[in-house]
Amino acid sequence: MDNASAFDQWIRGSFVQMNTELENLYFARADRADCDGVGDSIKAALRDEGQVFVTALLAEGNTGDGFDSAFNVLGNVGLYLGALRRHELTNPAREERSPFPAASALALHVGASIGMAPRFATSHLATHNRAVAGVRKSFTSLPDEFLFIDENTRGILLLQRAADALKSIVYLGVSSPVADVMFETAQHSLQLVIRHNERLYDRLDTDRFFYCVRPYYKPYRVGRQEYRGANAGDFSGINELDLLLGLCRASDAYYAQLLVDKMLFMLPEDQARLRDCMTHRSLLDELLDLSSAHARTDWFQKNARAYLEVCQSFGQTAAQHHDQLVKRFIEAPSERLAAHQMQGLTASGPPLPVLLRSLELLRDLRTASPREGIGSRHADLARLRRLVSVS
Repeated sequence: MDNASAFDQWIRGSFVQMNTELENLYFARADRADCDGVGDSIKAALRDEGQVFVTALLAEGNTGDGFDSAFNVLGNVGLYLGALRRHELTNPAREERSPFPAASALALHVGASIGMAPRFATSHLATHNRAVAGVRKSFTSLPDEFLFIDENTRGILLLQRAADALKSIVYLGVSSPVADVMFETAQHSLQLVIRHNERLYDRLDTDRFFYCVRPYYKPYRVGRQEYRGANAGDFSGINELDLLLGLCRASDAYYAQLLVDKMLFMLPEDQARLRDCMTHRSLLDELLDLSSAHARTDWFQKNARAYLEVCQSFGQTAAQHHDQLVKRFIEAPSERLAAHQMQGLTASGPPLPVLLRSLELLRDLRTASPREGIGSRHADLARLRRLVSVS
C-alpha cells in the first residue's frame, strides 16, 4: 500500500476511534470544555501514529498523481492537525510556530501545489468527502458529527444547484420565456435547504455539537502562520447566489474582503466559478433596467415575480442560519463558558461578539433588510415588488 493510501486508512480507522474515545472522556467531565489531564496516553498515540504517516509522505516528496490524491493528502494532514489542536497539543495562542514541523511542511507543500490554504477545508468533509462502504470521513464516529456533516453537505449541494440554475439565466437573459424552469429549480432547491436546516435544528444535540464537534474546527498554525478554521460557507455557490441575485456586490469593500478571505479555502474550480460570477451583472440590476420600458409585459411580470420568490427563500435560509443555528449551537452554549475558555472559540478566529456582528451584517444583506449604511438592496426590491403588484 502506498503512503497516501496508508495515511487515509489510518484517518478513517484508528484516528476516528481515538478521537471518539477522547470525546467521551471529555463529555463525562464536570467541565466538558476542559480537556487537560485526561486521556493523555490516547493523545500521545494519536500524535505519534500520525507523525509516522506524515514523515513518510514528506520524505516521499510526491503525494500522488493529480489533484485528487494531493487534495486527499491535504485533507488528511489537515484533519490530523485539527485533531491535535482540538486536544490542546497545539494552540496558536501560546506558540509562535507550529510544534509539528513535518505536518506543517507537508501541508504547505501540498496546499501551494494545488492552490489552496494549507489546512483541511469544508470540501474535505462535505462535497469531496468520499464514502467507503457507506462511511464518510469524519473526526469521530459520534452520531451528532455525522448528522452535522450530512446536513451541511446536503445544504451545500442544494445551494450549488440553485446557483447553477440562476447562472443559466445569465446566458438565457432575464427576459427569456424559458427562464421559468431555472427560477423554479432555484426555488425548489432553496426550499429543500430550509427543510434541511430545520432538521438540523431539531435533531442536533446542542451539547454534543458544542463540546465534541465544533472544537475540531478551531484555527491552528501551519508553520508560523495561523489559519482560520473551515467554514460551512467555503464554497462558491452561496456567493454566486449573493452576486447573481444582486443582494451583495463585489464592489462593496466589506463583501469584497469576505471573498478575498475565503478564496483559498475553496476548491480551485470553485475559485474560478466565483471569479467568473463577478464579471456578470446581477439579475436584479437587469430587471430594474428593463422595468421602465417593459414593466407591464407578461414576461416581466412572470420573471420578476419568480425572481422575488427566489430572493425570499434565499433570505429565509440566511435568517435560519443566523437566528436559529448560530444562536442555538454557538451563541447560547458559549454563555456557560468561563472567560478564559472563550479564547479560540470561533472557527474563523475573531472573538464571538465580532463574529456575530459580521454574521448579522451578512444576514441583513441577504434578507435585504431596511438597514442603513450596509448597501442593502431593500429599496430596490421594494420598487420591484411594487412594479409586480400593479400588473
